[in-house]
Amino acid sequence: MNATPTTRTTSTLVTGGNGYLATRLIADLLASGIAVRATVRTPERADDVRAAVRRAGSDDAGLTFVAASLTDDDGWQDALAGIEDVYHVASPMIQTADPAEVVVPARDGSLRVLRAARSAGARRVVLTSSFAAVGYSPKPVRDYDESDWTDPETPGLPAYPLSKAVAERAAWDFIEREGGDTELVVINPTWIAGPTLTASARSSLQVFTGMLDGTMPAVPRQRFGIADVRDVSAAHVAAMTTPEAAGKRYLVLADGPTMTFLDVANVLRAELGELAQRVPTVELPGEEPAPLVIHNERAKAELGLRPRPAVETIVATAESLRGMGMLAGA
Repeated sequence: MNATPTTRTTSTLVTGGNGYLATRLIADLLASGIAVRATVRTPERADDVRAAVRRAGSDDAGLTFVAASLTDDDGWQDALAGIEDVYHVASPMIQTADPAEVVVPARDGSLRVLRAARSAGARRVVLTSSFAAVGYSPKPVRDYDESDWTDPETPGLPAYPLSKAVAERAAWDFIEREGGDTELVVINPTWIAGPTLTASARSSLQVFTGMLDGTMPAVPRQRFGIADVRDVSAAHVAAMTTPEAAGKRYLVLADGPTMTFLDVANVLRAELGELAQRVPTVELPGEEPAPLVIHNERAKAELGLRPRPAVETIVATAESLRGMGMLAGA
């Protein structure tokens, strides 16, 4: 997105504006000349968002803020006033033994945003869900596309995939029963990596910092898809502007085979030399992860997405963390 920014009336909302993905999305929208209103939980976070989008080279003159929380009705009417396009990116990332502490704000927050969008006459909501809402229930062959759903009744389902499955189901049910003329599109990225604009390592980035600074001596045995944060942002923008995307969900991930954490570690060591000297070389004890195939054909065909190779994303993540001073001793 290299268009010269222009000033126009704000008609686009991004929720959870200070997040890893949200800051990238806001920067991309601003760079294309779209004015953005972003929600933050507290006004103090606004300066962090402005600093983040400036790191991407975007002009933040078209960026405004409203304080609003997924757990409270206050602020959402103001946030949606005059808004046509809504990117609902905000989602709780809570480490807890009580799944309800994650599920309830994820579900209720999505419904709170959708109700406000419908009441404001918003044209379309693009909701950030996750592969966690698609592929965390067992299948004889682990081969997943957008027709698959994580069953909330799956025994032993962790809180995060449970929250994503419940929240996305609730969103689709709301649109079907009460959505009026507001359209819904859902983006389901796999594990998001890629260069960060935020000043602290969050979510998936903490795995990279743990590998690179030596605090993770062995990696978990797990197979997954990697999605570049820049591609996930591009998928959101395309989902908003593609007429035939209404009513659909889209998996987003890099082309090629899925990877394990050891595969990621091997890429870091092969590509980054001395920076990767403390990257682990062994996996934790356990069973070998079963083969996993995740399809991204719909996003490529309908949204025009051209995903970056996973190796490029992995290297860019590490170099970004080094450049931001987030790696101990680097």
